[in-house]
Amino acid sequence: MTVRRFTPEGMLQPAPYEHVAVGTGTRHVHVSGQVARTADSTPLAPGDLAGQVAHALRGTARGLRGAGASFDDVLRLTFYVTDWAEKIAPFMAGVEEVAGEIGLPLPLPPSSLIGVDHLFEPDVLVEVEATAILD
Repeated sequence: MTVRRFTPEGMLQPAPYEHVAVGTGTRHVHVSGQVARTADSTPLAPGDLAGQVAHALRGTARGLRGAGASFDDVLRLTFYVTDWAEKIAPFMAGVEEVAGEIGLPLPLPPSSLIGVDHLFEPDVLVEVEATAILD
């Protein structure tokens, strides 16, 4: 395995993600800008944060697979969420809905959730980016 994730003693617990990831390998994979849209740009799960999180993570999984990687290889995830305030429950519901289906470990790899005013289209509630490393 090229990635080891853990939370050292004394760091914030519980958290829905590991605090540290150590990657060993030579090939980096970056998947960016995954949103709840079909390949032809049709919106998915309009107005539903949990649904959009699940679809964006599915897109991230497709991007990783296309590069020969999986969530086991992910060092870091970054989530951008619009109008972020008291939305952790639907956000985590979307993560939990799709985790088993796409092989997303729980707790998550080291992650950042960044609240933003808006994304590239008004109906887009979340965007996901991933960084992975392969041998």
